[in-house]
Amino acid sequence: MPERIEIVTGDITRLAVDAIVNAASSSLLGGGGVDGAIHRAAGPELLAECRTLNGCPTGEARLTKGYRLPARHVIHTVGPVWHGGKQGEPELLRSCYRNCFAIARQQGFSSVAFPAISTGVYRYPLLEACRIAVEEARAALAENPKLKKVYFVAFSDEAQRAYQDAFQEVRS
Repeated sequence: MPERIEIVTGDITRLAVDAIVNAASSSLLGGGGVDGAIHRAAGPELLAECRTLNGCPTGEARLTKGYRLPARHVIHTVGPVWHGGKQGEPELLRSCYRNCFAIARQQGFSSVAFPAISTGVYRYPLLEACRIAVEEARAALAENPKLKKVYFVAFSDEAQRAYQDAFQEVRS
């Protein structure tokens, strides 16, 4: 199964996969970080489609086309803001991944790429977030034989190391 998970450092908007995941704000109307980069790369058609979705609650996910992206689709999910872990943040982050993987399964996607959801301005601790991501990816891959590849796209060397550490922890 490890060959079905790949950790890469780079720009998620350049990946030619069935779907990239957008760490979105609840409005789905773009913003900073990964969200803004995806909206800029996809073009104004993405924003127009997102306007029809009427937002997305934390922990849920929504699907749109990829428009000008190499990815055919974008799965938008709203991660939790970190408040010390006592306000359901781990469960909400798990829900983000589960809902993204549910959409991938329903759509028959064979490849999905994820950013480190909630670890930017939402301040979720990087290693804890990566651990949840890897656990949920392993579970989804075990349940969905059509899903051939899950990419975790690290935004920095620190994020790359956190994914690698999480992968080692989850495997043991």
